[in-house]
Amino acid sequence: MEQTRRPDARYQIGAGKVEELVKLVETTGAQKIIFDNALRTLQNYNLAKATRIEVIDRFQLILELFRRRATTTEAQLQIQLATLQNELRHAREKVRLSKGSEQPGFMGLGVYEADIYRDAIKAQVQTIRKKLRRIREKRVLQRERRAELGFLTISLAGYTSAGKSTLFNTLTQETAMVDKSLFTTLSTQTRILEFSGRRFLLTDTVGFIDRLPVSLIEAFHSTLEETIFADLIILVVDLDEPLKSIEKKNNICLQTIDQLGASDIPIVTTLNKIDCLSPQEQTEKLFALKDKIKNPLLLSAKCQTNIVELKKHVLRVLEHYVAGEFSVPLSGNVMPFISWVHKKADIHKEEFTNDSVHIILEAEPSIMEQIKKKVQILNGKFRFTSSQQH
Repeated sequence: MEQTRRPDARYQIGAGKVEELVKLVETTGAQKIIFDNALRTLQNYNLAKATRIEVIDRFQLILELFRRRATTTEAQLQIQLATLQNELRHAREKVRLSKGSEQPGFMGLGVYEADIYRDAIKAQVQTIRKKLRRIREKRVLQRERRAELGFLTISLAGYTSAGKSTLFNTLTQETAMVDKSLFTTLSTQTRILEFSGRRFLLTDTVGFIDRLPVSLIEAFHSTLEETIFADLIILVVDLDEPLKSIEKKNNICLQTIDQLGASDIPIVTTLNKIDCLSPQEQTEKLFALKDKIKNPLLLSAKCQTNIVELKKHVLRVLEHYVAGEFSVPLSGNVMPFISWVHKKADIHKEEFTNDSVHIILEAEPSIMEQIKKKVQILNGKFRFTSSQQH
């Protein structure tokens, strides 16, 4: 059902449309109504009262899908956090409306006062955040350990159901869950990937989606941050869709990557599912997208088509890295600089003495030049150690 008009304060849709909706529920025997746009608490309440069935909006639907897909403790905690934060925003109004009435989705709140209910939610939020913080600290330690071992990291990113997990399985010979349903992967998994005599860490991440609520991005930040700390992002795009849809989803992915603060990380875009297209269709779509896609490469993760070319593509991008080392005296400005270096470069070795820190690292040439200048400002010593010396 669609309606073009200003949102109604009581129902979101107009009163006439509500009557249509009530009849539609009666004739179809519907058990739930889903609105694509966001509903205010009062609108949700009034719609549930009129139709006598549960009413949810797009945000609640995404949460429900996430809840069904969550298998790890971290994913379950992140979903609980997003649910509670959403509840907190609507708690006062929800308690007020629930008093003396039992509408679908508003049951069981009559005994609460608004402040007591909000305080109870806040206490649960704090407990979950502490648990997630411990998990996150463990991940940071794992990441630091990988950096010490000198691994370059690659993250698979892309719109949900684009084929990331299939590509992950193809590259690593793993058996990550693959499904046509949305949000099959809600937690990251990382495996060692080896080719051309080099070893990398490959991470499969959560799929992006159009208009992903900000609170969900925040709730899943510890999972999505694996993208931020990658040396390279392989962006997986489903080519077996109309051009407009491909362009839209690609833009959504790039916007989400930007929101995560990972827009300066090199991207290789795999145009996946070419096994579903004729050679002519592949050529036509590639030509139409060549100026809108970053480093495009035709691929079929399922049939393992062009996997060798993808590995060559990855090496071409990552081989631009240069190696270097520096020492700086320990002063007030050093620790923020060291923290920045950890985010921008691959640290192979880090040694602290009483009065200085010595770091061996790899980074893109432009980043290495920035590091060199900052080391000089901090009265330190810097030198390139790779063949691509400046």
